[in-house]
Amino acid sequence: MEEVQITIDHSFCFGIFLDNKQIGFARVITDYVVFAYVMDVFITEEHRGKGYSSILIERMINEPALKDVKIWRLATTDAHFLYNKFGFTALKSPEKMMEKVVL
Repeated sequence: MEEVQITIDHSFCFGIFLDNKQIGFARVITDYVVFAYVMDVFITEEHRGKGYSSILIERMINEPALKDVKIWRLATTDAHFLYNKFGFTALKSPEKMMEKVVL
């Protein structure tokens, strides 16, 4: 739980609520000018397929504090259809991307 709280504390977080109950969450790691990385997007299982994820993503993309961000990135296993609606595409130059994973 401590690590989860640290990630939240250092991110721009978004929630979606229905009848005062949280049904979704997403966070953005950003410098507010050049780069934003979307992470941990979820809608609770019983509310999936009802358009809430689109509402959540649209709110993030249109957040005034993030209006100057030029590059948005994310990783997804199975929600390409969702992010495509908001202009996300496959990387133009994936050969330039690198990563280091520390387990």
